[in-house]
Amino acid sequence: MALNKFTRRQVMKAGGAAAAVAGLSPLIGAPAIAASKVFKIGYVTPDTGPLAAFGEADPFMLAIARKHFGRGVKDAAGKSVKVEILVRDSQSKPNRAAAVAADLILKDKVDLLLVASTPETTNPVSDQAETNEVPCVSTMAPWQPWFFARGGKPGVGFKYTYHYFWGLEDIIGAYTAMWNKIPTNKIVGGLFPNDGDGNAWGDKEHGIAPGMAANGGYKVIDPGRFPDLNDNFSNYIGTFKKENADIVTGVVIPPDIGTFLKQAAQQSYKPKAVTVGKALLFPVVIDGLGPAANNLSSEMWWGPTWPYKSSLTGESCRQLCDAYEKSTGREWTQHIGFAYSLFEMAADIVKRSDGPGNAAATLNAIKTTDLETVVGPIKWGAPGAMNNISKTPMVGGQWRATNGGKYKNEIIVVANTTAPQIPVAGKMEQYG
Repeated sequence: MALNKFTRRQVMKAGGAAAAVAGLSPLIGAPAIAASKVFKIGYVTPDTGPLAAFGEADPFMLAIARKHFGRGVKDAAGKSVKVEILVRDSQSKPNRAAAVAADLILKDKVDLLLVASTPETTNPVSDQAETNEVPCVSTMAPWQPWFFARGGKPGVGFKYTYHYFWGLEDIIGAYTAMWNKIPTNKIVGGLFPNDGDGNAWGDKEHGIAPGMAANGGYKVIDPGRFPDLNDNFSNYIGTFKKENADIVTGVVIPPDIGTFLKQAAQQSYKPKAVTVGKALLFPVVIDGLGPAANNLSSEMWWGPTWPYKSSLTGESCRQLCDAYEKSTGREWTQHIGFAYSLFEMAADIVKRSDGPGNAAATLNAIKTTDLETVVGPIKWGAPGAMNNISKTPMVGGQWRATNGGKYKNEIIVVANTTAPQIPVAGKMEQYG
């Protein structure tokens, strides 16, 4: 049976009394039928597979969330609400993400879905939520591939699914701001895989190339799409060398950046800047690249110098990073802030809901969100985005070898024109 063949509404119609006994949450406009006593939150995340770096901070963050909810939460009517968090691993596979989301909806009967990390996870989960009429909040994917790849129409948007993050316009601004600080010929080689991010970034009309041409005169060379987990970048490297590309950009999964850099070195290709999204975000990936990691650059969407505080505890971003390092013994990672903020959102939604079993009230609580979180303010309908989108700040960051420091490498802010409230910590340096 197809995962989305039946919506929750259709299951209730077909199941009648049996569905009521099973405790299916009532639908918008429907009477309460054996409503659950527990507000269930489903969380889908890539804890394993090639995107596992995005889930590295999940155990730390989930411990905080469960501790917070364990103290008890009161809904809008002042009733005490028990909250249960159900975590499911997408295994970095879109089909798996859709399957576990469907199970959370139809079997576990969650009241709210949360999902994080790249369109390969956020989109199939959001689609299941929209189809089955379950309120859902997602993050950690640029808003364009989340919105347009799912068939979103400007001015219409979606009914049940909401998303907060930055957009490709911010990538263009941050990347060109970094490149403007070093001498290059403004020719950029593009690495765009055949996935949600790659197709969005490489789109000839709506991707990054037109914006980069308009914002500084950068010319993007696009040799075409390649599969994730690609083992041969020779054609791309050859094209970049032929076109004399001083800069390499794109959006690839972590294993692919290691393969590309190794083969580029073997073929004596030495770009002046390597600024790549997704793959270069996390210390666990950077440390595995050895000396090739120094002066790699990427977008930077959260860190200890962000000027925001937790709506749950009042902790600063610095304090949250310090707590993570003390708890895990590992270097802080950008995923912490956004995974944490999803549960800030959840706590705020529960407080303004009517408890479990009332999808209409939960959806209304999402729609009326106006919350200051560790990643910035969340309020839908941000300028330049769509009705279901809230934009968060992003800047340009560059990795530095610490040469004997506490950790092997650290990322610092080197360009902040896209978000001046986040302080610059160093100068952009040439790669290689």
